[in-house]
Amino acid sequence: MPAEIVLVVPPAAHGARLDRAITAAPGVGTRSRAKQLIDAGHVRVGGVRRKGAYVVAAGMRVAIELPAPEPLAVEPEALPLVVLYEDGDLLAVDKPPGMVVHPAPGARRGTLVNALAHRFGALTGVGAPGRPGIVHRLDRDTSGVLLVARTTAALESLARQFRERTIEKRYLAIVRGTLEPAAGTIDRPIGRHPRERKRMAVRTHRGRAAVTRWKVLERFPGATLVGLAPETGRTHQLRVHLAALGHPILGDAVYGKKGARSSDLGLARQALHAEEIRFAHPSSGERLVVRSALPADLESVLVRLRQAGGTAAKSPRSA
Repeated sequence: MPAEIVLVVPPAAHGARLDRAITAAPGVGTRSRAKQLIDAGHVRVGGVRRKGAYVVAAGMRVAIELPAPEPLAVEPEALPLVVLYEDGDLLAVDKPPGMVVHPAPGARRGTLVNALAHRFGALTGVGAPGRPGIVHRLDRDTSGVLLVARTTAALESLARQFRERTIEKRYLAIVRGTLEPAAGTIDRPIGRHPRERKRMAVRTHRGRAAVTRWKVLERFPGATLVGLAPETGRTHQLRVHLAALGHPILGDAVYGKKGARSSDLGLARQALHAEEIRFAHPSSGERLVVRSALPADLESVLVRLRQAGGTAAKSPRSA
């Protein structure tokens, strides 16, 4: 049976979007889950269905119907899975390139969730059906560290930290061309591409705020190794921002350009790696740092670029 909860909008959420305000409700927790519930007609403000962009006011009563959990339609698969950190609250896994995070149309098998279901069956029921324990995602062809919650409390804690932007992420990328200056900040809103709905783009008027800090780590003939620190978490943010600067990530088939040197470097995917994540442990509050080593394919690309003549930047290897 579905359960209904009523959220009274607190003063702190006055003026917020509906889809952001209801993330504080038990059983919601994330913006994506809030959007699912709103789009399915399970959220009413004063008895009226509203869209996610509806602006709420303090004291408003929001009724949220939580559908009964569906059986997890995920087939456990014995796939290789590298665990970087593990305790009773959470996991940090090293996602390889080419692996989708959770099942979706066209990718029902071979996902990270399939691997998790085989190794950690107890994750079932933590979070949205089909996405047990998933707090955030990496693109299919992006490698690196990814957090997975093992309990509902941990899921809500990590989701809140992402929402409040207290989780710090560090990425490495190899981009086309010589990126100048040695460091900087990209502050350009991102939204859906006006014509190609599967792509994102810098949108001045209809985009959402997106900020990325970057620092040059090493330069090569025709390419640059850069450290990235996103302050926001928009879809494809790093790929879109770097492309907007005129320095797309090598191997990026969506936002890159022809002649981006990926084929002659033996690169079969975008050269983007989630190197590090820093967050507060959901139970102890201790600040944890989890790192993922650069995978072999990207190390090989760097070797080839260095052989062609690279120069290390004076700045430390962080964004």
